[in-house]
Formats: sequence, structure tokens, C-alpha cells
Amino acid sequence: MSLEPQLIAELLLLGLCTGFLAGLLGIGGGMLMVPFMTFILTSKGYPQEYTVKMAVATSLATICFSSLSSVRAHHRRGAVLWPIVRLLAPGILLGALVGAQVAAALPGKILSVLFAVFVAFSATQMFLDRKPKPSRTLPGRLGTFGMGGVIGMLSSLVGAGGAFVSVPFMTWCNVKIHDAVGTSAALGFPIALAGTLGYIWAGRDLPQMPPGSVGFLYLPGLIVIALASISTAPLGARTAHRMDIRPLKKVFAAVLYVLAAYFLLR
Repeated sequence: MSLEPQLIAELLLLGLCTGFLAGLLGIGGGMLMVPFMTFILTSKGYPQEYTVKMAVATSLATICFSSLSSVRAHHRRGAVLWPIVRLLAPGILLGALVGAQVAAALPGKILSVLFAVFVAFSATQMFLDRKPKPSRTLPGRLGTFGMGGVIGMLSSLVGAGGAFVSVPFMTWCNVKIHDAVGTSAALGFPIALAGTLGYIWAGRDLPQMPPGSVGFLYLPGLIVIALASISTAPLGARTAHRMDIRPLKKVFAAVLYVLAAYFLLR
């Protein structure tokens, strides 16, 4: 499996930028990785019906690596509520596996529209910087399992780690924001792992897949982007502690609106 130097450079740049911005702004890498990787793969002449699904699968696979370092840092600070993780994880695993099969069955255009809506929603949350007000406690086992299924399915559809749903849900249920973020980081790994396995299974034996693909997972992209993003995420996090990032979030939200519009216009 050999890669063109230009493709390696493009994937490397994407990974470096994704990791730095994830650390700086506290966003999931999928919001950047999916649109730009879709563009890169489409420009190489790969079937457009596959490129969005490959980008989502590869985004989820990189979260498997980034979430481990993140959850370790949150666990050291005592910010991971493991009882909540155990309650949500079974539903998340099932939802993520089902979500990957649903995404594989959807036409690429519909998946693009779903991703555009997700990006626009995330951009609006970032622009308004609105925090949900706590109003109740966590539901019972069945309700928490069901919510886990929703988080897993949505995350698997758009290639995200689930924080865009799980953090507001936990905060709404009177979980402190720092604990909600740390617990969401711990939930990122089962979401990403189940979603990745689901995309590998759903994309097996498809014709015209790029060299180095395992199902919908694009291995060269995973290796290059994961290594690059892990190296720059700590730098982004350190930079965030030295400056007021609220104005930056509004600028980045505007960029996300442009990306959402791009996906809709495709």
C-alpha cells in the first residue's frame, strides 16, 4: 500500500489542524475531519457514494485513540463518573452499531445533509455559548439505556464522540459541567469503537474501495491523522489556558456554518 506524497501531506495537515483546534476549542475532531476528508477523497476520484461514509468511519476510528488520553487526564482529576458510564455504555454500544448500519444503507447525499445539520447545530451552540440549566436527575436504568442508544446512534451517523448530546443531557440532569465533560470523554471510546466496527462490517466486500480500506475505514487516513492530531492536541490545550478563546469560538462557528453550507450544496 503506497500513498502519493501529496495525499500524505494533505492528511498530515488535516490531522495537525484537527488536533490543535480540538485542544484549543474543546470541539470534536469530526466536525473538521469529516468535511475535509470527504473533499480529499472525492478529489482523488473515489466514488462519491462512499467518501462521506469513509470520512465518518475514519473520524470515529481516530476518536478511539484521542479519547483514551483525554479520559486518562479527566480521571486523574476525579471528573469521570464511572457509575454513569456503566449505565449509558450498553445503550451507546448498541446505538453506535445500529447507527453505522443505518448510515451505510443511506444514500451519500442524505448522510451529507445529516452531517450538515449536525455541524450547523454545533456551530450555533458554540456561537451562543449557551449552557443548559440543570432541572432534574438521571432517569432510571431503562431511560438511561434508551438515551445511550440515541447518543450512540447519532454519534455513529455523523462521526462524532457524542459530547454534543451527552454533555447537555448530563448537565440537564444536574451533573456538574466538569464531571459531565469528563464522563463524556469516557463514553467517547465505546461510541468510537462500536461505530468503527459497524462501518467495517457494513462496508465489507464493496467494489471500487480505495487501496488500504477495511470496509469503510480508510486505514492510511487513520494512521496519519491519528499520529498528527495526538501530537498537536496538547499544544492546543496549553494555548487555550493562556488566552480568552470565546471570540475564537465565534469565528470558528462562522467557519462551521460555511462547512455546513458546503455539504448541503454538494
